[in-house]
Amino acid sequence: MSDIRTRQEIPENDCWDLTPLFSSDKDWESLYKNLEGRISGYEDFRGRLSESFDAFKACLDFDTAMARDLDKIYTYAHLKNDEDKTNVHGDGLFQRAANLSTRIFDAASFITPQIQAISGQTIAEFLREPSISDYRFYLERILRTIPHTRSEEVEQLLAVAGETLSAPRQIFGQLDNADLSFGTLTDPQGKSVSLTHGNFILLLSHKDRNFRQKVFSQYYRVYENHKHTLAAALSASVKKDLFYARARQFSHARQSALFYDNIDTSVYDTLITNVKKNLGPLHCFLDFRAKAMGLDALHVYDTYVPIVGDIAFHMPYEEAVDTCIAALAPLGEEYGTILKQGLTRGWVDRYENKGKRSGAYSSGCYDSPPYILINYEEKSINSLFTLIHEAGHSMHSYYSRRHQPYPTHNYSIFVAEVASTLNETLLGQYLLKKYADDPRMKAYILNREIENIRATFFRQTLFAEFEQQIHTLAAQNKPLTLEALTMEYKGLLKTYFRDHMVIDEPLGLECLRIPHFYSSFYVYQYATGISAALAISRRIQALGQAAVDDYLGFLALGGSLFPMDALKTAGVSMAEPAPVLETITHFETCVHALETIWNTRLNP
Repeated sequence: MSDIRTRQEIPENDCWDLTPLFSSDKDWESLYKNLEGRISGYEDFRGRLSESFDAFKACLDFDTAMARDLDKIYTYAHLKNDEDKTNVHGDGLFQRAANLSTRIFDAASFITPQIQAISGQTIAEFLREPSISDYRFYLERILRTIPHTRSEEVEQLLAVAGETLSAPRQIFGQLDNADLSFGTLTDPQGKSVSLTHGNFILLLSHKDRNFRQKVFSQYYRVYENHKHTLAAALSASVKKDLFYARARQFSHARQSALFYDNIDTSVYDTLITNVKKNLGPLHCFLDFRAKAMGLDALHVYDTYVPIVGDIAFHMPYEEAVDTCIAALAPLGEEYGTILKQGLTRGWVDRYENKGKRSGAYSSGCYDSPPYILINYEEKSINSLFTLIHEAGHSMHSYYSRRHQPYPTHNYSIFVAEVASTLNETLLGQYLLKKYADDPRMKAYILNREIENIRATFFRQTLFAEFEQQIHTLAAQNKPLTLEALTMEYKGLLKTYFRDHMVIDEPLGLECLRIPHFYSSFYVYQYATGISAALAISRRIQALGQAAVDDYLGFLALGGSLFPMDALKTAGVSMAEPAPVLETITHFETCVHALETIWNTRLNP
């Protein structure tokens, strides 16, 4: 019998409250039909944008109102779908929302080309009008994309193709979350345990090595059984990215992905180059881990076990919320009060249920709370860190929506990961102070901090290099077969870990199970994000309230500046290698502190 509850068995108070979006599916249907009926209104503006300022402004206002309502429709549908991927009703809502989105994008596809066709003198006059101020940065971004915008007919075709070309991601999501079953295992105590995405890492942290190896093997055996389908889906997603890049006259999908946020490709290259030049601290830690665990050879399934054992972590959700609020006290009373209300009153869908989307995220729209999906596990410290991570995203959204108009509220992922990882950093600092007189617990927290940086910084950089390599292969018209994908990935595993960790054969399939690869050139932002977050944390420690004010001001900027410019207001320049190098130094300092505690207090 499965120990994973159905959606109906989850108490209402443990689920997110979607009524701020729609009180019922009936209300969703009502707005859906209303929005569907308004699509034809776009035709009233076709060919008229240069006619007068009033026509120009009216078109922007109409499109904004459509987009804002569509956000509500889409957000509700995707949240309902993620509650239970096996629920056909939720899947139907999501598919209808995606289809409506495609139709609206199709109808609105003339707007950008027509804005770009307006003469420079006329558009300059329009931009000087006070009533257009909310749209100014939005329009500046559109004008910047003139070299990569096609004719109205081509733009319409690209919009229509959106739903079809999203198929690889949809196929992967359905297969990975709804259809793959990892079975059950018998733990060392003789208890039958379901193996899921949600508890995979928790089970890998078990002190029994044979059990860990069994968990690892059974989990990857499922991917082995579906490897050809998964490889085909990833290959199709990469080719979709290449299609869009070429259609918009970019030389490479990476150039396309970074262009819209005005991120120079040197930022990406600087990250990879400096990490690969400074892998020594990572290797030292892996060697220390193997020694501390008494292992002749370290495998990936050994890397999730706390080096300091026999510390039973148990933190119910309500206590986790209180811990998060205490850890985030440096950000001010207002920040903490708002967050606590959200985490306890409807923002969060807390626990795993059958069919629920794996992992965690923060989502929402301008007219909704900043919702959080999580699969909280009270026996895992990782869940505590995940909660405070997603809370960072949600508070960024809260401040952005409170301070920005709709056209500039939507901030870039590049800066989003700063808010989330700063929260994790503050939690780590809080826990280290809390357990300063307990060497075992302090070592446990240091170990978690090190592993967080290893996963968020080093591992995501490896992922980023893998993405660059497979997109380059596609750009060179080389086939992305299962063998090609796994060979590239295994090569990087060997480069990053060398002889400091055994690369088990199934680990080559890891590249086929990473959802973020379906959002191209996304993962590098985790590494740059933690680098910027650590820099802001150091600044808060050094400058106090002035740095906090700068940071909260940064959150309130939303998408009103390009992300690199927004970060400068918080005192961080990602155009320089310093934040990346200082992250490596911080990692090395934590490793040294852990080794010192281990050698002098725990294992003298």
